[in-house]
Amino acid sequence: MEPASMQPPKTHNHIELAFEIDTDLYELYIALLSQEGIEYFLEEERKLLAYISESIWNKEKEESIRTMLKGAFGEVPHYTATFIADRNWNAEWEANLQPVEVSDRFLIVQQRKEYNPKPGQIVIVINPKMSFGTGYHATTRLMLRQMGDLDLADKKIMDIGTGTGVLAIAARKLGNKNPILAFDNNSWSAENALENVEENDAADIRVELLDAEEDLAANLQEGYDLVLANINKNVIDRILPVIHRNAPKATVLISGILVYDEPWLKQLIKRLGYTIRKSIYEEEWLSALIEPGK
Repeated sequence: MEPASMQPPKTHNHIELAFEIDTDLYELYIALLSQEGIEYFLEEERKLLAYISESIWNKEKEESIRTMLKGAFGEVPHYTATFIADRNWNAEWEANLQPVEVSDRFLIVQQRKEYNPKPGQIVIVINPKMSFGTGYHATTRLMLRQMGDLDLADKKIMDIGTGTGVLAIAARKLGNKNPILAFDNNSWSAENALENVEENDAADIRVELLDAEEDLAANLQEGYDLVLANINKNVIDRILPVIHRNAPKATVLISGILVYDEPWLKQLIKRLGYTIRKSIYEEEWLSALIEPGK
């Protein structure tokens, strides 16, 4: 396994946006706020906490978020914005994390926590660092369920926006035999993915700090059979044409799409000449397995 190519992490100061909303709106808010560059969330009773990096928080970003929320809901809910200095996020966030049974095939557990897998259940050990892909979000579970139904043994796999590295690790534990490229544009996530790869003894997974858009075309030239992308609608809209141009024979497995955006996704797929082999759903979310048109 090669070391991750990454710069030293910057300070992790954040702005905490505390939204006072009903719990049944949490999933939708998380989806919409994710498209504004917010990656970390905590759910409390009648309060959703969203953490955005101090480095990208400014008046323009706040106005963009307010405009998006007003367009989606007709009004901007009451919220407070509080500066949060760099601190040990894990100590606060991990305290109440429990094992996540994704399916009869997968169990995701936290380091140093007790667990009791079913016979034959694949166990993935994750030290989250608040990265996307802990198994606590429906999109991660959807991706893993789709992957569990695929024959991955001989696929060459790219994992875009790897987060915790859980999908790349799952591919290896499902019997994939080829080198895997897993990358993220967030240094914190890339560090975390590398740690989790090592924790799971998942050999030959290369973790890189890369941009999903700027660096994608060049890396696709290496030739990939399966591209994993658990990201969001806006990024998928931009990268799917790039994947189609540079890896026209690759199968693409995506999530991070709201069920309300399924008509948009179908139009995009049709325009690019893909076909949907299988779609599955959980809560507000969907995952689609996409193949080149016949």
